[in-house]
Amino acid sequence: MTSRSRTGTPIRAVVFDIGGVLERVDDQAWPELLVARWERRQGLAPGTFQAGLAAHQPPGSMVTGEVTEAQLRATYVAALGLDEDLADQMMGEMWDAYCGELDVRLRDFAASLRPSYKTGILSNSGDGARREEQRRYGFEQLVDEIIYSHEVGLAKPDPRIYRLSEQRLGVRAEQIVFIDDAAPNVEAARRLGWSAVHHRDTAETIELVTELLAAH
Repeated sequence: MTSRSRTGTPIRAVVFDIGGVLERVDDQAWPELLVARWERRQGLAPGTFQAGLAAHQPPGSMVTGEVTEAQLRATYVAALGLDEDLADQMMGEMWDAYCGELDVRLRDFAASLRPSYKTGILSNSGDGARREEQRRYGFEQLVDEIIYSHEVGLAKPDPRIYRLSEQRLGVRAEQIVFIDDAAPNVEAARRLGWSAVHHRDTAETIELVTELLAAH
């Protein structure tokens, strides 16, 4: 089974983002909520944790792999004065918030596409994400290829991570449908020739992707 993109080229692959798409999670809100909760627990004034993070934050970015999970934990310990047990608790809460809740309907839709289409995940991520998301949701069994930004040293909307995804999936740009909740990532994909859906609602996304796949 194949469908055709707007250029008439057969569509061969569907690629999903994780946070905000396959997982219901507000990537903008949860870090601040986590910080505020731990400031209250430790009896700290609002803003104290952020100041501590700024003072102890290692250089580099988590999403491109320069900052490891161990370094992030050490930063939390220093900023909040945590012992090992509390550090374990905070990291556990962080990963719960990071992974959010599985969008079961969208997961099932992704699963239904194989083997008619190749499927992939393209996610801006941090060290530890593969372990935590696999443990919770089994994404490695859901799709053919997972590209985590922290593992490849590139992050959306950098064009190079889209090109890497094409290589990993063995398809051309015009043969891909992409789903992401961040407008800049969707726009970057479209500039490179991908068909892309800006995810806002599960039912709408499934309908739009299905229409794209059935268009020709």
